[in-house]
Amino acid sequence: MSKYLIAILLCLNCSLSLAATTNPRVLLQTDVGRIVIELFPREAPNTVRNFLEYVDGDFYTDTVFHRVVPGFVIQGGGFTSEFVAKKPPIALANELIKREPTKSESSNGLKNDYEMVAMANSGARTNDTKIETPQFFINLQSNPALNTNGQKPGYTVFGKVIEGMDVAEKISLKPRGMYEQFPESPNSAVRILKVERIDPGRSLAELKFNNSMQAEPTSTAVDAHQTYDIPASPLK
Repeated sequence: MSKYLIAILLCLNCSLSLAATTNPRVLLQTDVGRIVIELFPREAPNTVRNFLEYVDGDFYTDTVFHRVVPGFVIQGGGFTSEFVAKKPPIALANELIKREPTKSESSNGLKNDYEMVAMANSGARTNDTKIETPQFFINLQSNPALNTNGQKPGYTVFGKVIEGMDVAEKISLKPRGMYEQFPESPNSAVRILKVERIDPGRSLAELKFNNSMQAEPTSTAVDAHQTYDIPASPLK
């Protein structure tokens, strides 16, 4: 009897290990280095779907980290280096229009802790908010003020940096303050050169950097203040 129990437990453990290693992963190639993010579709299925639609649509190419705050977050994925909001390609835009609105999943149990990745959206405190915005941020410390609080939604965590956190830290230390309307933007643009899916089992050392996979950004002018910034102070 004990042998059967042990066999069952071993099989269960193998299944859990397999599930843990088969979460989708994406590679962010930046001017500073490479970052690998593991996504959590079980906890945040709609948010991961939203993010991967932008990834698969090659939206993030040549967007920038427009907000870097040491000891807080780095945020990007929505603007070009000219601080122009990037528009999705027609095919991707059509897909976004057709599908149901994505609601906040900030009560999924994942917290805005160090290394965790969350979506940045202007209405993150509203339960029925659509989060089709492509902007995301990487937490550089534990930020409990960004989590859901009782009936108030927070910022939905949907992934974790598993390789390249040192790159995120380097980005956060870039000199800033040159641009009056974007005072937290690096003085020299830190571009996202490419975001793509990778096999869960591949390490960063196995991946080859490819500069030829860049595309011309499609963009539209916007008011400089129409960003999806998350607050630096506790949410109210």
